[in-house]
Amino acid sequence: MSELSDDPQVSQPIARVRGENFTVAALLLPKRVRRHLLAIYVFARMVDDIGDEASGNRLALLDRVSVDLDHIYAGRPPRLEMLRDLAATVTACGIPREPLQNLIKANQRDQVVHRYETYSQLVDYCRLSANPVGHLVLYVFGAMTEQRRVLSDRICTALQILEHCQDVAEDNERGRIYLPAEDLERFGVEEGDLKAPSSGRAMCALMAFQTQRALRLLDEGTPLVRSLHGYPRLAIAGYVAGGRATARAIADAGFDVLEDVPRPARTRMLTEWTSLMITGARR
Repeated sequence: MSELSDDPQVSQPIARVRGENFTVAALLLPKRVRRHLLAIYVFARMVDDIGDEASGNRLALLDRVSVDLDHIYAGRPPRLEMLRDLAATVTACGIPREPLQNLIKANQRDQVVHRYETYSQLVDYCRLSANPVGHLVLYVFGAMTEQRRVLSDRICTALQILEHCQDVAEDNERGRIYLPAEDLERFGVEEGDLKAPSSGRAMCALMAFQTQRALRLLDEGTPLVRSLHGYPRLAIAGYVAGGRATARAIADAGFDVLEDVPRPARTRMLTEWTSLMITGARR
């Protein structure tokens, strides 16, 4: 594992995760819960950074992370030190392997699939890349049920679509396009348009469509907030609030995601979060 743990493109982003500030909502959570959530995010960020930035054979490096999951679920310590906290979280929270393995599968897919023809194909990718994070969070809170899983999937898919909208230029630089080809064609957007310094009218119309699609999914998943109480509700409301604030930032930018990356204002996030905490799923 030395080439994985020693690769600065992997180890440095992990160091950044450990130093990142939590959102206001997360800072209100008990230390034990924050520790478990941090272990999950370190794993997710590490896997993403391998898939996006690591030097060498990324598929082989991802396979080695999968082997470390073998160790964790066999009751042995992982070889990669940065996964030791994850092992403790898996045991304490009764987390099954599937959501963790699916995050690896998403990044394995990224190495060979660079375009998505249809929205349904993109949603299937989100099933691996985004939805498992929601499952892991529900397990940390001891709140996983089938009904909540379905609602969480809608929220997480929406958040992934919004992130794809923000990162069109960055993804394109990596040779990846997460906007379905059928939608590019529908709005008259060429792949070359994604490299422009700013978004033209057709591109802005496509981004408005994608943003509204994500907001509908967020609304469909938001009853998850009302189904929870206490700290779990506080945390999930924070994720939904972040999604809504991101959608507002994209809209406020006139749906031009190429000239600059739209970032949500903290005040907007706090307003959305407060509203969700007070009213739950009601708008």
